[in-house]
Amino acid sequence: MSLKANATQAPDRVRVRRALLSVFDKTGLVDFARELAALDVELVSTGGTYRALSEAGLAVRDVSELTSFPEIMDGRVKTLHPGVHGGLLGIRDDAEHAKAMETHGIAGIDMLVSNLYPFEETLAGGADTATIVENIDIGGPAMIRAGAKNHGYVTVVVDPAEYDTVLQALKSANGETDFALRQRLAAAAYARTAAYDAAVSTWFAGVVSDGMPQRVSVSGTLSEALRYGENPHQSAGFYRTGESRAGVATARQLQGKALSYNNINDTDAAFELVGEFDPARTAAVAIIKHANPCGVAEGYDLLDAYRKALACDPVSAFGGIVALNRKLDRAAAEAIVQVFTEVIIAPEADEDAIAIVAGKKNLRLLLTGGLPDPRAAGRTVKSVAGGLLVQSRDAGVVDDLDLKVVTRRAPSETELADLKFAFRVAKHVKSNAIVYARDLATVGVGAGQMSRVDSARIAARKAEDAAAAAGHAEPLTRGAVVASDAFFPFADGLLSAVAAGATAVIQPGGSMRDDEVIKAADDNDIAMVMTGMRHFRH
Repeated sequence: MSLKANATQAPDRVRVRRALLSVFDKTGLVDFARELAALDVELVSTGGTYRALSEAGLAVRDVSELTSFPEIMDGRVKTLHPGVHGGLLGIRDDAEHAKAMETHGIAGIDMLVSNLYPFEETLAGGADTATIVENIDIGGPAMIRAGAKNHGYVTVVVDPAEYDTVLQALKSANGETDFALRQRLAAAAYARTAAYDAAVSTWFAGVVSDGMPQRVSVSGTLSEALRYGENPHQSAGFYRTGESRAGVATARQLQGKALSYNNINDTDAAFELVGEFDPARTAAVAIIKHANPCGVAEGYDLLDAYRKALACDPVSAFGGIVALNRKLDRAAAEAIVQVFTEVIIAPEADEDAIAIVAGKKNLRLLLTGGLPDPRAAGRTVKSVAGGLLVQSRDAGVVDDLDLKVVTRRAPSETELADLKFAFRVAKHVKSNAIVYARDLATVGVGAGQMSRVDSARIAARKAEDAAAAAGHAEPLTRGAVVASDAFFPFADGLLSAVAAGATAVIQPGGSMRDDEVIKAADDNDIAMVMTGMRHFRH
């Protein structure tokens, strides 16, 4: 049974006579408060906000004058008092509410200006547990929720970006706000407290449990409204969660037109893939199209890696995303801009490279300041009808796995290096995934097919097309290795790889027919390594 609604009809316009200001982020605070004072609004404040306004020469009352109770416990208790919450929650036109306010000396609060302790920023900065806990705001969310609930009478402002809008509304209506504005601000207020609570609950879940919490919250802040979604008839927006993981959400865009929904999705896929390659060990480049790699390679420098990656599938690379694991330099930039490219993303770029990319005005250049850690814990969320699928991030790295040779022939040192490379890439290819690799570069990629055999055939066919385009006598799958993201359920997938010229295979294993697949490998003098870990990506 729910609570019975109060039948009192809220007015459209409410005069703002008293404002309570209690903010951590003091951006624009003094100017806003000064404008409120000029509109004959009485200012009430707390703690550091009170000091800031007083030092600016503004007439302001301390909240203790409303509560007749001092600020205590290092500021933990200052607004948690009926004198504050009664002033926010009281329905002015309800006779019983009005009588209670008069009886208990509760002054109405017509405007609440509040933003919260920087919990998200504190968390992202790597603070210790005690500091994180101290930055969980209690009084702020309580006041915001109270004022927003009573938006029929209270204007709640939780974002300095709204100051100008509120002032314009007040100035145009003799110090009054209308219901539509108060309702919109209330919605923004609840969205803010929801996001804040989501950040706190997510952190706590990680502290106390490795499993799935009973309840999960997902929140983000609108970074930009996009022109449309995957298709023009779909609306879309890009929201930032506050996670400090290097990538498209944290990147600085130096130039180029605005990113589209598909650009953001593909760029994220590209940078997560290239993040698998330690820049201290090797230069690496990934070229992505529709969230799948059409070429990935290691090299002695970025130019070498880019040329090898491009050679895998130069047709699909047209209009793709290029991700790099090192600072973009002049030589690599000159090569990349020769092919129509939507986005370049890299940790850094030198000035010469930036100048070269600037010659292509629509080409986006994103700099992240670092690479995503492929081993870092985290979670991914996917919506389904009526629910969410939540899982831990796929943080499996081939270098950490116990690789088992299951065939009579063991891979050579060169084959083993290529096998690890291919499996590293296969992790980022849509299932069913097949990756052919040679000399630390992809030479054929088959993605997203219903049959693993078809993925193997497509990858081989792409290798043939690339060889023809490059003028090679035979495809580079001849003498290459092959990786599969999951086990071969039958020997036919392996035999397709053999037909393409593969000499060694890496796969998770775990099929009921592993023995059959291993026998087929032995019969064809193929070296096979099993990882014990699959990398489905749907």
